[in-house]
Amino acid sequence: MNRGAAAPREEEEEEEEEGFYDCQETLEPSERRRGEEQTDRLQTDGLQEEQGDGLQEEQGDRLQTDRLEKEEQTDRLQEEKEEQTDGLQEEQTDGLQEEHTDRLKEQQTDRLLQEEQTDGLQEEEQTDRLQQEEQTDGLQQEEQTDRLQQEEQTDGLQQEEQTDGLQPEEQTDRLQQEEQTDRLQQEEQTDRLQEEEQTDRLQEEEQTDRLQEEEQTDGLQEEEQTDRLQEEQTDRLKEEKEEQTDGLQEEELEFDDESLREEEQQLTEEQRESRRQESFSLKEAGNTHFKAGEWQEAQRCYTEALCLCPVSFSRERSVLFSNRAAARLHLDLKDKAISDCTRAIDLNPDYVRVLLRRAELQEQTEKLDEAFEDYKRVLELDPKQGAARSACMRLPQQIQERNEKLKEEMMGKLKDLGNLVLRPFGLSTNNFQMNQDAQTGSYSINFLQNPNNNNR
Repeated sequence: MNRGAAAPREEEEEEEEEGFYDCQETLEPSERRRGEEQTDRLQTDGLQEEQGDGLQEEQGDRLQTDRLEKEEQTDRLQEEKEEQTDGLQEEQTDGLQEEHTDRLKEQQTDRLLQEEQTDGLQEEEQTDRLQQEEQTDGLQQEEQTDRLQQEEQTDGLQQEEQTDGLQPEEQTDRLQQEEQTDRLQQEEQTDRLQEEEQTDRLQEEEQTDRLQEEEQTDGLQEEEQTDRLQEEQTDRLKEEKEEQTDGLQEEELEFDDESLREEEQQLTEEQRESRRQESFSLKEAGNTHFKAGEWQEAQRCYTEALCLCPVSFSRERSVLFSNRAAARLHLDLKDKAISDCTRAIDLNPDYVRVLLRRAELQEQTEKLDEAFEDYKRVLELDPKQGAARSACMRLPQQIQERNEKLKEEMMGKLKDLGNLVLRPFGLSTNNFQMNQDAQTGSYSINFLQNPNNNNR
């Protein structure tokens, strides 16, 4: 609706403007227009008279309408003028502001241009100074190079003059230098070869030293082991000897068979019988101490009884040795107890109780072979002895196991000794295989080049 109303309004405004301009043209004083108006008036007057009073009325109405239209046009024109003046004022104010801003921008741009010009001038001055300095430096360098070239030329001329006089000498010097270099190279080669030989020798010596050290260490270890074994054996032997010497000393102090026999030759039958009675009483006292668990007192009593009992009474003396062996067994004097049993058996070979006691003591001290022989002797004398029969069934297997263990230990020691001997030759006991013949029990030895491959 606004657009439709605005379009005819614009057309009316255009028509009013055209009429306005027409009115201005009629108002302007000009002769032509006046003449035309007069003619028009005359024509209109003539027409008015002809047409009559009706036309006058119509013309009056039209004039009124024209006046009204002219008034409206004047009002519109005034409004348009006011709007134009207001627009012009606004445009002028806007233009002034824009001009002020433009002037400020122009002033700023002028200042920036001036600053840029001053900066450019300063830069140009700096560049000019740098160029002048570079030029002066270049001139100085050129002067120095010229001087150096002149000096080099003079040096070259001097050297040429010297070389012209020293060319044959230089040739000889060069030949001598080449000969010296060749000699030095040959000497270096020989030194290198000698050093390589020395290094090889040193490596071989180090290897031999290592092998010797290993052998020595192995030998020392084996020697230490052997020394330890020997020390242990010597200690044992010493202890055994000490025990034996102590026992012998005690026996010598207690009694001596030869001395007793010599004394008996001087004694009468009554004196011998009295001594036998005294030894019997001491034996009874030893039995009472034995039953009471007084092993030391029992041993002392049996020893005193043996000192008094005459040698001719062998059966009584064998019983005393057997009783003292029992007391010493409780005192954990097994070796002395075994010796007492042996002396009792020497006096009475068929003494079954002493044979059985010695067999038990020898089994406890791991003298299995002697124990086995005693058990067999007991069975020969008394087949009803169950302990002897079970021991005869048990001991052969123990003796075999003991012998196998000893054999393995002995073979291990022999193997270590063989490795010690064979190592310098790059061999070991693994290169030698032992095979036992099942029928004969003998061993055969075979040589193996690569024992590891054969084991695979």
